[in-house]
Amino acid sequence: MHYVGLDVHRKSITFCIKLADGTIVEEGRVEARREKLQEWLTTLPQPWSGALEATIFSDWIHDYLAPHAAALAVGHSERMKAIAAGKKSDRLDARTIADLLRANLLPPAFTMPAPLRDLRRVWRYRARLVSDGADARNRIAGMLMQLGVPYDSSRLHGKKYFHELVKTHGQLIPDSARGLLAFSRRQIETIAAMDRQLTGALAQHPDLAARVARLSSIRGVGQVTALTWALEIGPVERMGSIDRAVRYCGLCGEQKESADKRLRGPLSKRRNRHLQTVLIEAAHLAPHWNPELAAIHAREVARGHRNRATLAVARKLVAWLMGADRGHQPRALAAEKAAV
Repeated sequence: MHYVGLDVHRKSITFCIKLADGTIVEEGRVEARREKLQEWLTTLPQPWSGALEATIFSDWIHDYLAPHAAALAVGHSERMKAIAAGKKSDRLDARTIADLLRANLLPPAFTMPAPLRDLRRVWRYRARLVSDGADARNRIAGMLMQLGVPYDSSRLHGKKYFHELVKTHGQLIPDSARGLLAFSRRQIETIAAMDRQLTGALAQHPDLAARVARLSSIRGVGQVTALTWALEIGPVERMGSIDRAVRYCGLCGEQKESADKRLRGPLSKRRNRHLQTVLIEAAHLAPHWNPELAAIHAREVARGHRNRATLAVARKLVAWLMGADRGHQPRALAAEKAAV
């Protein structure tokens, strides 16, 4: 078996081919283009297994090379850096990856199945659109404040109220600002329409519809939370336990243990930020719809920890989402059906 370490970049890939005893067979660089990779594949000694670090470029490279390899692994970037700390260059990185692979020490990173990865790309694009829409709303509010135009902040972004406001206070708004306000308003409406279209299409996608329905059966969990969970977690079986899922979602602090002492730090930065954001937002709203979550929130607030109350609700949501995703019926829904 030949072990191939790949240090991938946007324009090029540095490779190192080693034998099981560490002997270097070949080193070099190949352009990160499909036609060049195809030429390079014809020169590789057989059989070979490879490994590359998880980066923004690694998905398509992994998908292209995997059918030609006996095995192709993706390494966890942070853990690999911890193992291979020291002098750094592309050639040394490729050698290190090959060494980790042949010694069976490569810290693996999860590779999302290609169909779910494609759907996740659409969902993350939708999240960026929503953020752009919030920026457009803030620009409108900021411009009106600069011009001294009074407005009702709770109604400002309603279409009818906005047009009435511009018409009523037209003498306070110069022509230059009027055009900018109209442009921002069109942005908001276009983004809202795209949001509805993308969310509806994904919620009804054959690969997601049944899963989203199970997740949405939990009171306080809507389509956005359900879709974010399904597309960021991927196959729920990979989580293994609720504790691991809570850590993955960034809902617990980093723990340090030494000499029988345990210290908890702030929320870990090693998390899926998309899930963390959505679950925290859901934890603020879910207690209004779910009595059990409201009781958890109230108990923590009574202890004087509002932020901890939000985290407690978010962790409970993670536990319920895992259960529903595995096909278990939420307790509240089961109780309602039993009562009926």
